Amino acid sequence: MSRLRYQLLEHRGTLLAAAVFAALFLVYISNYATGLNAAVATTVANKGVLLAIVAMAQTLPILTAGLDLSVGMVFVLANCLASELVVGGPLQTAFGIVVVLGAGLACGLLNGLIIVYGRLQPIITTLATGAIYYGLALWLRPVPGGDINSDLADAVTGQLPGGIPAMLAVLMAVVLLVWVPFRNSVTGRAALAIGSSETAAYMSGIPIARVKIVTYALSGLLAAIAGLLLTFVTYSGEASSSIGGTYTLNSIAAVVIGGTSLMGGYGSAIGSIFGAFALRTIGDLLFVLDLDPLWQPLFQGMILLVAVSLSALRLLKIRNRLDLFS
Repeated sequence: MSRLRYQLLEHRGTLLAAAVFAALFLVYISNYATGLNAAVATTVANKGVLLAIVAMAQTLPILTAGLDLSVGMVFVLANCLASELVVGGPLQTAFGIVVVLGAGLACGLLNGLIIVYGRLQPIITTLATGAIYYGLALWLRPVPGGDINSDLADAVTGQLPGGIPAMLAVLMAVVLLVWVPFRNSVTGRAALAIGSSETAAYMSGIPIARVKIVTYALSGLLAAIAGLLLTFVTYSGEASSSIGGTYTLNSIAAVVIGGTSLMGGYGSAIGSIFGAFALRTIGDLLFVLDLDPLWQPLFQGMILLVAVSLSALRLLKIRNRLDLFS
């Protein structure tokens, strides 16, 4: 098999997700009154990047055949923390950002430690810890409110020279600083091995406990980054269980649409990013087509069902995970 064909097969889930997003976005722009301009692109980016980063957070544990149901609540907790701490001058703002990201990292680390040393299923563990994180968020913000460094918020949610949305630059930085090093590291490759077969990974001498802990810790960090960005967009914090639940479910949908297998061992956060943007575009498309917003869950469900069905059919046809690339 040629290297080019192997690369195409390896990344076909990502390419398919990108094609779905491109098609939906093209229909959206062609029906939008003003067409594509800097303001429209910035609005789309500001909404899409939030879900894209939460989807990245969900991708990491799924690669190990796990699932993190707490990402939405870490997202909400970070939003509430940021609305309290990321204020004032440069030093105070920087300190607040460090605390918010550190809190997300700690939440993910706690998830990993309980899963590994408590020997509990990830779905049960993160469901329980998610409730704890939501309780902390509600304690911090019993009612919506707070503040944020407005200069920084305007810069992050605004435009770069040339009309490029600044949020896209932030997303690129997160990909380059978190996903790319993880994917190319020994830990990243070990996470894929664990997702393919934890028994085989153990027999090969892979430090399963350490890899899982690092994976869940990074998941918490990414969810906190998204929560911080939400504060920049809304200029406030809100302990909303509906927001947390919606982002958790949509992150799983984005991961599946992006071509990552829920059985673990195969996928990419880049595909999850395109899957997240595709989901976000559905809502915008329904708006410009003047359709009832109540149709949005139906269309999202149909797309998710097709993506899951195609993934299941593909897995049923193989006897060995290596056949995914043959």
